[in-house]
Amino acid sequence: MHEHLATYPHTRMSGYVLEFTKLGLRHVFSEGKRNGSFTFRPNSYNSISQHVWSSTFSVRKLKAKAAKCRCASSARAAQQEDEEEEEEEDFQVLAALRSSFNDILIIDTPNSRMLLLDSSQNVHSILYKDRKWTGSYWDEFASLPAIVPKGPIAILGLGGGTTARLMLDLWPSLQLDGWEIDAILIDKAREYLGLSDLEKHTVAGGILNVCIGDAFSQSVNVSGGYAGIVVDLFSDGKVLPQLQKATTWLELKDKLMPNGRIMVNCGGIDEASVVMDETLNPKTSSIDGTWVQNSTVKALSKAFPGQRSSSTFSGGGDMRC
Repeated sequence: MHEHLATYPHTRMSGYVLEFTKLGLRHVFSEGKRNGSFTFRPNSYNSISQHVWSSTFSVRKLKAKAAKCRCASSARAAQQEDEEEEEEEDFQVLAALRSSFNDILIIDTPNSRMLLLDSSQNVHSILYKDRKWTGSYWDEFASLPAIVPKGPIAILGLGGGTTARLMLDLWPSLQLDGWEIDAILIDKAREYLGLSDLEKHTVAGGILNVCIGDAFSQSVNVSGGYAGIVVDLFSDGKVLPQLQKATTWLELKDKLMPNGRIMVNCGGIDEASVVMDETLNPKTSSIDGTWVQNSTVKALSKAFPGQRSSSTFSGGGDMRC
């Protein structure tokens, strides 16, 4: 996973895109659609509780296995051969429905539950059954409270609540405002991803306040300003176009208290710097720590000229910016 952080006065930026294929689950989606095992069905907020579609798939995953062949002669080098082996796993589709904003798919696996949205088949939230940390960008977001003043934090693009869960686990006194435009998504996240548990006060007094509405509206505000703002806003796998405008970032900055910061996921599918064969895309790659052609980063640089510092690290095959 290749990650890039950019830090500004009042602002800290991070980003990532986690593709369905990276988890080896694309066959669940394609096989289910091909066999008619599940369909995305139109729904309304009032009737959503009446409709739940479930099915189980036997998913084949191909894995590369290296086999070394050695000759009797010590002068000859070892030779590797790739072979494919099939492995079957069961995945249950807990919900597959269409809202006004998303195609919503919630999948249960032996190890986790995942929220997938829209045609990009990207994972927008994940809840592991055997561990806390995700090994993905949500862990990065959870570090924001450590570098901001004491005060409320807004999450723009709440999804299934993965970021909020990690934050409240690490910082149980936090006051979080989680903004999500899709009420049906929130309803399903409460039902299957434990979101409702985060809406109860912790022993230390922390809580997630779920807010249904547009993350760019004037309603996203709090008296005295937010200590931090997490921005994780995507549509069809792409960063929202508003985030590619410097004026948007200046407006978000105005919602911060003094010394507050913003952390943003800016790694949409069209902005990925790393492709499947692990080579750099020359249009969007980072060279010596400088991002090229990432439209969101360019907007940030315009809004906060000469104020960005960055770091890049790797660990698994996806990218962040």
